[in-house]
Amino acid sequence: MTPTPGSTQTPSLDWTALGVFVFFFAAVTVMGFVAARWRRGDLSQLHEWGLGGRRFGSFVTWFLLGGDLYTAYTLIAVPALVYAVGAYGFFAMPYTVFVYPIVFLTMPRLWNVCRKHGWVTSADFVEGRYGSRGLALAVAVTGVLATMPYIALQLVGLEVVFEAMGLSDALGKETPLLVAFAILALYTYSSGLRAPALIAFVKDAMLYITVIAAVVIIPMKLGGYGAIFREAQAAFDAKGGDTGVLLHPDQYWSFATLALGSAMALFLYPHSTTATLSASSANVIRRNAVWLPAYSLLLGLIALLGYMALAAHIKVANGSMAVPALINASFPPWFAGFCFAAIALGALVPAAIMSIGAANLVTRNIWRAYIDPNVGDAAEARIAKIVSLAVKLGALACVLWLPTQFAIDLQLLGGIWMLQIFPAVICGLFTRWLRPSALLCGWGAGMIAGTGLAWINGLKPVYTIVFEAGAHRPIYIGLIALAINFFVAIVLTPVAVTLRKKMTADRTREIDYEDAAV
Repeated sequence: MTPTPGSTQTPSLDWTALGVFVFFFAAVTVMGFVAARWRRGDLSQLHEWGLGGRRFGSFVTWFLLGGDLYTAYTLIAVPALVYAVGAYGFFAMPYTVFVYPIVFLTMPRLWNVCRKHGWVTSADFVEGRYGSRGLALAVAVTGVLATMPYIALQLVGLEVVFEAMGLSDALGKETPLLVAFAILALYTYSSGLRAPALIAFVKDAMLYITVIAAVVIIPMKLGGYGAIFREAQAAFDAKGGDTGVLLHPDQYWSFATLALGSAMALFLYPHSTTATLSASSANVIRRNAVWLPAYSLLLGLIALLGYMALAAHIKVANGSMAVPALINASFPPWFAGFCFAAIALGALVPAAIMSIGAANLVTRNIWRAYIDPNVGDAAEARIAKIVSLAVKLGALACVLWLPTQFAIDLQLLGGIWMLQIFPAVICGLFTRWLRPSALLCGWGAGMIAGTGLAWINGLKPVYTIVFEAGAHRPIYIGLIALAINFFVAIVLTPVAVTLRKKMTADRTREIDYEDAAV
């Protein structure tokens, strides 16, 4: 049974939808294990297991990055935000437009230097560039810290899908998630990055079919897009506040700064860096920076599902259920099962890449650097596989035992945290002027300021600054913290240079004194 428009009824288990879902889920599970034989390599080497041997061409990289960046929670959260507040939720559109010029200018440089030196992570680059283990540790810790709640939110996306199919009521909340987690963990352990790279082909194809069907069929049932926008605006008018199908003037600054800051942070995440470094050449990355905006069009269509849910009078207690409820109300069970499988794959692909990216950081920049500097290549890869399991277990624990809202709030902090490594990583690609000690102080100041502002603001991503003229400007906290970060790093760099010269001069005088004494 599926809910009708306007219903708040919890869906019961539909065997047709479940059968279609299980078929596609089983098919990609087999692909995940077979992937170890695809583009064969020695998976006992970290660069083979964690970066696919750096051999993915333009076609594979396009699907891998698309599967990496456009996640299940994107499919759920973006239309849920539009469903709740309207046009403000479309900040994800300019954000995914801004990001690709940044990628075009920076990521080929990062790929070149990492390939030349055999580096696997952004923290490897920072340590090699600045000769600072402390700064590299800060980059690694930031990446892992921001990735954990991100993986948890992929599992939240899975949880929503299971609930929409009635599985959560039939089997309990934990059982479906545990089964999906076990499958994800096993094929990631055995195949590494090759598994999500291969599955991404199927995931993206299913996603395009789902979205195209939704934006064509659902509007036909609801009387066209004009009727959808009218009904959505009527729902927002009844709700009141700064909601509507158009932006309110007091949302302009927060909208723009959220888009810009999110774009600056996206490719600093470990999963984005991992997928980028797996490319076979710098030109592959440049070509993908040109082609990947096609996904932005898809994202815009996905966001429209929030308006469609309002026009269909979908009533849900949790906004994350808006799209699954709309799918149940709009499509026959067999196609609903197909759509839910597409969303589930949208969780598994990025979750796998995220766990691999975090594992690479822990293994290379924490374990090798501070616990066992003499670890061999095979042992290093084995540790990374174990760490990837531990990361997924931690994310699963967050979903099962912490309030979902807590995981969402932590993920909002993730972008703020990731922006704080921008000076070390991105600026380090173009200049050596900033000193590592100054960058580390800037990172610390930015992390404290960003986390503190978010905390006192109720973990909301924007903070309102009041200017002397009485103007109020809500600005993304990540950019405020980044400005503090840059200020500290720039101010302290001349101080660090002066101290370094003084220490060198003092050391030279000591040597001269010792020589004279002899």
